[in-house]
Amino acid sequence: DLARQQVVAQYLAWWQDFKEAERRKSPALPVLWGHKGYAQNDEDGIIEEIFRRLGIENGTFCEIGVENGLECNSLYLLHKGWRGVWVDGDQSREAFIKAKFESLIARGRLALAINIMTAENINPLLKHPSLGVQEFDFLSIDIDGNDIHLLRAVRSRPKVLCIEYNAKWPPTIRKAPVYDPQYVWTGSDYMGSSLAALNDVAVDKGYRLVGTNITGANAFFVRADLAADRFADDASPEALYNPPRYWLLMDHFWHIGHRADFGAYEDLMT
Repeated sequence: DLARQQVVAQYLAWWQDFKEAERRKSPALPVLWGHKGYAQNDEDGIIEEIFRRLGIENGTFCEIGVENGLECNSLYLLHKGWRGVWVDGDQSREAFIKAKFESLIARGRLALAINIMTAENINPLLKHPSLGVQEFDFLSIDIDGNDIHLLRAVRSRPKVLCIEYNAKWPPTIRKAPVYDPQYVWTGSDYMGSSLAALNDVAVDKGYRLVGTNITGANAFFVRADLAADRFADDASPEALYNPPRYWLLMDHFWHIGHRADFGAYEDLMT
């Protein structure tokens, strides 16, 4: 018990130091509002704060890569009255999701699409009539590999994006996995693009980087025409990058089990 109390005290002291350091960068950083409800890390609080600043209380979402739906970036939004669609490529998850979220699906609050998302099929699927949504307020992509290629291919313009980045690459490095529509994450650190590479694609599409989460897993972008002065002045990857702090999620690697295999990265250095 004493050892556990000491660990908690050390963590709380670290958390206070972290918040003070982030406030010195800018008191407008959304990570300062982070909290975990149903997301993997602190994404729920960050997403809630971003939409609070945009004045959106009840919107629509599409989340690509939800596994069984119990730990994802939009379940908290569903609890707040939002509606949207979950997309996952693992057919073994379909029965569980349909049973667990039967009432939400029946009421038209949640649609489910079991499909491996690629750069070739993402736009037709997002326009599928059964979804009943022409333009989502929130798009989350977490497929551990081709995230940047889906982002580059998307033609719609959601108000807010949440995209997984690979924080092993520092914010000055532009790296992305070579596109393979059949790629499935193997549990290694070959999983996603650097923050700088994602930022380049997002900026080209008219988005502004507004923050990253505390564990260095997800980046958040807001449409530039909506961001205005609601977020930190410095929107560069160097200013908003968070390093990989996977130790904050105690079982992140324990229950997944990373393998020591590596894939080839596309060099995006200019």
